Amino acid sequence: MTDNDDINRRFEALTSQIERKERRRMEKAWSHLPRYRRRRGRRITLLAAFVLVVAAGLVTVYRPGWVAPVGEALSARFLQAREDHGGPVPEETEPVPVTPEPVSPFEGSPAKDYAEGVKGLTSPKARATGGLSRKDVATALKSTRDMLAATHLDRKTLAGGRPTALARLLPAEQREWFLKDLDNRKPKKGHFNTRYWVTSLAPKAAELATDVIKVNGRTKYASFHEDGRTGAKITVNYLFVYAVRRPGETRQGERIIVHSVGEVIAYRENGRLVVWPVKWNGGAVTGARCDVDDGFVHPYYEDSVPDKELSKATGAPVDPYELDREPREEECTLASRT
Repeated sequence: MTDNDDINRRFEALTSQIERKERRRMEKAWSHLPRYRRRRGRRITLLAAFVLVVAAGLVTVYRPGWVAPVGEALSARFLQAREDHGGPVPEETEPVPVTPEPVSPFEGSPAKDYAEGVKGLTSPKARATGGLSRKDVATALKSTRDMLAATHLDRKTLAGGRPTALARLLPAEQREWFLKDLDNRKPKKGHFNTRYWVTSLAPKAAELATDVIKVNGRTKYASFHEDGRTGAKITVNYLFVYAVRRPGETRQGERIIVHSVGEVIAYRENGRLVVWPVKWNGGAVTGARCDVDDGFVHPYYEDSVPDKELSKATGAPVDPYELDREPREEECTLASRT
């Protein structure tokens, strides 16, 4: 028997022994694992590589001249094993389609954390006040809340339509006056355009960019006694934030901030409860043009023509998100943000 034959025999015996011991050890180690955790293809590939590396070390000791050929054989077997068992995993290599989450038009402003729609119209707990029962006060608070919703959240009114939602909530005498002076561009002395009592986007100039309207504010009430009447005086102070854009556009839009303050009195007359707005929808509108006086909200876009009234504005910019800011005498002032 030649030296080569003897080495080959020893090599085969050694690798066979290693394979049996390693196979028993691995089977014992894997016996308790759930099947899905077993990655047999890869484990077998590594085991084969381990056996051949050990064998290659022995060959290096006895026949240094064999190192290169065995190394080449090892590389070939290892690469073949990877092709057979260790190919790319589809879920690791195929691109996963990702749809970017739309950014809220209220992102970056305090309005992001405001309540949505009527949820932002809060009412205090009703109690008997100014000679009215708790039930009367509760009814007056609900009527006031409904009027706020009709003024600022009604879609028909917002789109510039006839504000019937608010009109039907007003006392009969006040309803007649409200509808008579609606969209009156040349009101007589003692009258004014009642379109200012509601928030209406100028037709053909703006539309809502999203159905979400952000609302933040508060309602308070106290007893009152005026002109021989007693009852409850309800004050409202709210911010309504809209995202608007030009009709037909698909962009995110601009923010319009309506600061609405009002005063409502509730009293009993001839046995019936009267809920009468004394002051309504005062405050200011931020993000709208100052040089259009028709009762509608005309947004000022980034590419709009210059506002003629804005050049007359004086004083430091105001924060439109501040509920308790002091009103200014100027018709048009600067805002620090929208």
